[in-house]
Amino acid sequence: MNSKPLHVAIVGGGMGGLAAAVALTHRGISVAVYEQSSVLREVGAGVFIYPNSLRQMERMGLGDALARVGAKVGSGSEYYRMDGSVVGKILTTDSSGWNGMYGMHRADILKVLADALPASAIHTGHKCTGFSQDEAGAHLTFENGNVAHADVVIAADGINSVLQKYVVAPSAPEYAGCRAYRGLIAADQLPDWRREAHQVWMGDGKHFMVFPVRGGELYNYVGFVPTTSQTAESWSAVGDRDELAAAFAGWDPRVTHLLSKVETCFWWGLYDRKPLSQWVNGRLALLGDAAHPMLPHLGQGANQAIEDGTALAVILGSHTHGNTSVEDALQRYEALRRPRTSMVQAEARKNGLRYDSKYADLAQRDKEIANSAQLRRSLYDHDIEKEALRFLSLDGVAA
Repeated sequence: MNSKPLHVAIVGGGMGGLAAAVALTHRGISVAVYEQSSVLREVGAGVFIYPNSLRQMERMGLGDALARVGAKVGSGSEYYRMDGSVVGKILTTDSSGWNGMYGMHRADILKVLADALPASAIHTGHKCTGFSQDEAGAHLTFENGNVAHADVVIAADGINSVLQKYVVAPSAPEYAGCRAYRGLIAADQLPDWRREAHQVWMGDGKHFMVFPVRGGELYNYVGFVPTTSQTAESWSAVGDRDELAAAFAGWDPRVTHLLSKVETCFWWGLYDRKPLSQWVNGRLALLGDAAHPMLPHLGQGANQAIEDGTALAVILGSHTHGNTSVEDALQRYEALRRPRTSMVQAEARKNGLRYDSKYADLAQRDKEIANSAQLRRSLYDHDIEKEALRFLSLDGVAA
């Protein structure tokens, strides 16, 4: 048994980093989170929490807090063509029928995660500038002059990760040729809207979606529009609401009515990467967008990051109970997670083509949309904690 308590440093205080910190703390592992911003914050944007990540967070004791700030998504969820004709139902349960699906404001889930950690574990105003490692441990340097030491470093610092270069040769993110406009509208502005619905309209080269957040007080909308030039990968760039409305002129009256209520919006460019050749170098491991940035067309980016954190917690927990090195433990984490996230990355790209109607025959697209329920069910059914425990047992490691 490893007698020395394990200490993990996490670079990045977004959803992936904080979820990993909660998962590790839940298993008795000491953590410190280093965030470059002066405060923990997420700009106002919605995110889906699906059954595959919600079941993990409920096991961490976060179920009640998430239920208070989430908006249940279920009845009335549908896909449409741009004119409003129904293509099919959107799956909102796992195979057991559990409707563990919330629309959430990113700031709300970030607060839930932060509140589950000791205040002393979170260090804001720490922009990481360097990494090194030796037999004694891993070492981080920061722009403010501070230095941190840990047994393991987790890079949860996003698609433009500072630490990724210490694992693989740097590569530029790939632009998807699409700009996403997003914003929030008070529910009382749309009194006739379906309260629990996730609704997706699909048209020529673009698509539009709406779902509730913050207990149903707000609706989050996103309009995906093709561009001829790159748009910055930013959550806070101010968009042109008239340009957004013009992009969806002539669509289903429900869409145009909602857009008539928009006063301000934001936009961001969509980027991902092809799967990396490796995620781990010694005591350093990548997590979330630093490892597998994906397009949002399956809504799985944050959910896969939460799965990453859970897998790490299980596998590093096995290190504390056995004789494996932390380096070996991190290699197991990569071996478990990389095939799944590579699949989800690829499927997110494919689903974007469906949503944007990149088909000569829309009947074929509609058939694939209907059949996509099977993929979504497999995503939602996945239990990463059980899978990690099974993976360790097959490898002869005690968990």
